Amino acid sequence: MQSPPEPATQTPDSVPPDSAAEDGYTYIARQPIVDRQQQIVGYELLSRASATSTQAPSTHTRVSDATFLFNALSNITSENLFGDKLAFINVRLEDLSGEHFDIVYPERIVLEVPRAAGDDPQSIAEAVPRMQELRERGFRLAAGTFAAASAYAAWMPALNYLKIDVKALPPGIVPALRRKTEQFHQLKFIAEKVESVEAFREYHESGFHYFQGYYFARPQTVSAKVFNPAYTTVLQLMDLVNKQAEVPRIEEVLKRDPALSFKLLRYINSSGFGLMSEINSFRHAVMILGYKKLFRWLVLLMATTPGNSTAPAIARTAITRGRMMEHMMQGSLSADDADNAFIVGVFSMLDVMLGVPLDKALEEISLSDPIVMALKHRHGAYGPYLQIAEACERQNWDDVDLQIRLLGLSRKRVSAAHLEALAWAENLGI
Repeated sequence: MQSPPEPATQTPDSVPPDSAAEDGYTYIARQPIVDRQQQIVGYELLSRASATSTQAPSTHTRVSDATFLFNALSNITSENLFGDKLAFINVRLEDLSGEHFDIVYPERIVLEVPRAAGDDPQSIAEAVPRMQELRERGFRLAAGTFAAASAYAAWMPALNYLKIDVKALPPGIVPALRRKTEQFHQLKFIAEKVESVEAFREYHESGFHYFQGYYFARPQTVSAKVFNPAYTTVLQLMDLVNKQAEVPRIEEVLKRDPALSFKLLRYINSSGFGLMSEINSFRHAVMILGYKKLFRWLVLLMATTPGNSTAPAIARTAITRGRMMEHMMQGSLSADDADNAFIVGVFSMLDVMLGVPLDKALEEISLSDPIVMALKHRHGAYGPYLQIAEACERQNWDDVDLQIRLLGLSRKRVSAAHLEALAWAENLGI
């Protein structure tokens, strides 16, 4: 047996001085996963609130997962986290179809799928097509020992890895696990919580393919200083991308904000994005990303950028409006309309954000007539949805009921959209 590998060397700013800690940095821990020769093949990535934290934040939502992926690719970068290895990332079962997976290159990402609450058969069944779609897109999937139970039989063809907590294994269970999964030739066993040479030898001899635990290395926190772009620039770019403006126009705006340019080039040149050559031109970056992926990246950037001149309460209100309007329109109108509704909600406080009258603020950006009509007069296709969002903020339920009757919406749908939007904005940490 070889001796365990040395812990991976930290990047120069891996652990900032205490005076800078918790302020202006983003933190992600990683723990190596090694093969039978103890060569590193991947890292499990774990969210951390600070340089000294040893536990993931208690809140685990779709938004926190999206923020985690954004920080990994745009702030710390995949080079500093997993290089040319695999990245194992924990996800929520209900979020397997989440749009936040659109910003990552799937070929080196392993999504660790959790156990269904109470082993609920419906939740297990509903996850199957989502898992299959993720596999088809190039993601790899992992699950815990629970997935070997009969209730999860439909998951097995989609799984690449079975992560087994060896400290919790009953004696003599490994042969039974092997027999139960032997027909799934793609499935590899990962021994988790390997904390001694004896444990490594035991599960090495049992035929496990990969290993993870304190015997090899404890989770190591990597961090990066976060450079925040101007909020107004992000909003302007969102508008241009949403209108599919000419690439030179987008490039011109990008060049005005060094922090934004830095983040974009760091993101697209991340090894996790999967390009074979480095991108040095903003124009090339925009063309490679495409409008849809760039728009989603900007939404996440806007939502996760603290410390702008805009007061956090104002930013939260604007983002909540946009998210609520987007949700109310989904399913009843087109996807483009839902995207425009998000823009209307966010831009509805543009005058407050910029500190100028709305007419003056709208001179700075070119918007479609329906969006302008909603912003100026609360009329048109989007105006009534904006009125509902504003009435919910004021808790004016008479106005809410009037508008939802006119639109044919249900009070239940509006309430659900409002609560989801509030939770989404809250979890962004704005």
